[in-house]
Amino acid sequence: MDALLLPLIVACPLLAAGLLFMSAGRMPPLPTCVIGAGSVGLSALMAAMLATGFLRTPPPAGALHATLWSWMQVEGFNTRIAFTLDPLSLVMMLVVTGVGFLIQLYAYGYMHDDPGIARFFGCMTLFVAAMLVLVFSSDLLSLYIGWEGVGICSYLLIGFWHTDTANVAAARKAFIVTRIGDAALLCGLLLLATRAGTLDIPALLHIAATRPADLSAETAAFLLLGGAVAKSAQVPLQTWLPDAMAGPTPVSALIHAATMVTAGVYLIARLHPLFASVPAAMTAVTIIGLVTLLLAAGSALVQTDIKRILAYSTMSQIGYMFLALGAGAWQAAIFHLVTHAFFKALLFMAAGAIILRVHHRQDIYQMGGLARAMPGVFVAFLAGAAALAGLPLLTAGFYSKEMILQGAWHAAPLLWAGALLGAFATAIYIFRCLFIVFFGTRHTEPHGRTGATMAMPLACLAVLALTGGWMEMPDAIAPVHLLSHLLSPLFGAPMPEGPTWLLWAGSLVPLAGVGVAWLLWRPRIQTRAPPEDALARLARAGWDFDTLYDVLIIHPFVTLGRLNQTDICDRLSNATAATARAGGRMLGRMQSGQVRRYAGWIAAGTVVALCLGARP
Repeated sequence: MDALLLPLIVACPLLAAGLLFMSAGRMPPLPTCVIGAGSVGLSALMAAMLATGFLRTPPPAGALHATLWSWMQVEGFNTRIAFTLDPLSLVMMLVVTGVGFLIQLYAYGYMHDDPGIARFFGCMTLFVAAMLVLVFSSDLLSLYIGWEGVGICSYLLIGFWHTDTANVAAARKAFIVTRIGDAALLCGLLLLATRAGTLDIPALLHIAATRPADLSAETAAFLLLGGAVAKSAQVPLQTWLPDAMAGPTPVSALIHAATMVTAGVYLIARLHPLFASVPAAMTAVTIIGLVTLLLAAGSALVQTDIKRILAYSTMSQIGYMFLALGAGAWQAAIFHLVTHAFFKALLFMAAGAIILRVHHRQDIYQMGGLARAMPGVFVAFLAGAAALAGLPLLTAGFYSKEMILQGAWHAAPLLWAGALLGAFATAIYIFRCLFIVFFGTRHTEPHGRTGATMAMPLACLAVLALTGGWMEMPDAIAPVHLLSHLLSPLFGAPMPEGPTWLLWAGSLVPLAGVGVAWLLWRPRIQTRAPPEDALARLARAGWDFDTLYDVLIIHPFVTLGRLNQTDICDRLSNATAATARAGGRMLGRMQSGQVRRYAGWIAAGTVVALCLGARP
């Protein structure tokens, strides 16, 4: 029975997506929401049942398998469509279905009057189904199907309001940048398939742990890392994520919290024996994570668009997860993935509620004084901000970030210092946003109220953002290690805890960041953003990676293409086409439809044939 639930959890949103697409927009909003959100809710219910049974009576082999069919069998290679539920996929399943259902429910209140709501929910449910395929797959080829599925769904959802050319450009940018990583990932999979003769994950991990040279592990690890970096928006392929804010806010919540950007973290964690066998790849993961978390935090400090602040925040928090993965703190990375899903979905959904009620304005300096006008949204945003900043004891983000800091300390004190600096900047930028939006002088009068379908998910996520970290605590606070105990069969024992002063430092630094934010942006009359110096403008532009890529890649290729428009190959093809057109015109003149001309051609041909035959 449990093995049957695995494909059913995927099938529910997949069938719902097909039904919504086939409705061609003729279905009213309420049935559309019932089908879309209901299918993900049903998957979440089955996931909870499956998780309960798994935890109560673990399978004998530590994992539950469901083989659907054999995909291809050729000499030296075979692959199959099969799902596996182990502790890692169990955690991801609960996050994707649980948070995904809350986002779907919220989306009805946000999108109920949009004429394309059926297409929207169809893409959203397909997004969840693709992510579940990625999570459950026990074969890298079927994982790649889910990987590409979330990519195409993100393209469709980012450009959902396609009448605006800026939205289309943002969707195209996300699609192209992530395709770079997808190409690297595909090359890595082909290399592994060639070397091992299979893409079955357990078989590959066994070879990686015992004979990594047989897999060309170093090359494969870096190719797979390229895919993870692009999908999770890490330096240097992070430029697509801020522009992805062009999509509706529920899309932003789904991409940033439960699905796409966590796929790269999941891939590295799933294949951790392969990466652990390549120290250079682990170092690269660590450096990428540290650089991304600091650069993104610096950009978030100077943004004025509320959704772009949260977008850069996501890049920074995923950077923390990469840092933990590279340091070998596997449990810490997954723990932060879980808590981040709670508070980042909460923050995006609270931001969406604000945007709806202030006439779709997104500039934080056009808001102000909203705490009294929308107290429920304020409490929700405060809970999410506190969790993101990692305020001690009270929030889930504190416990997961503290676990990462402990792992970074054991890897290298310099990494710990960089991660602590990122935590300081995180507290500053998110409470800067909160103080400007909810306190001070009101610059836009809000209208309406936040409906129940939007308020209930906010309330649930606010509770999770505050209490979700209680599953894993430092021994100095309480010896609770539920998540580590669950994941230890895959990752081994977690890293030992460091000295107590590390805990004090991790607790005081976020509080110091909140204090700095209060001193700089405490409630006062502030009608516009302060003037920016050159460094602030550079940070606001995402450190000008787009300009760099324009200069180094895009403009040279465009110029080369323009200069190469009439090369020898083009001239040969143009001459061939011109010859074919001329021959067609000549033959067309012969087919005039006039019998006397046909008779004349026949007579002329007969004379020519007789003359040729009469020659000696």
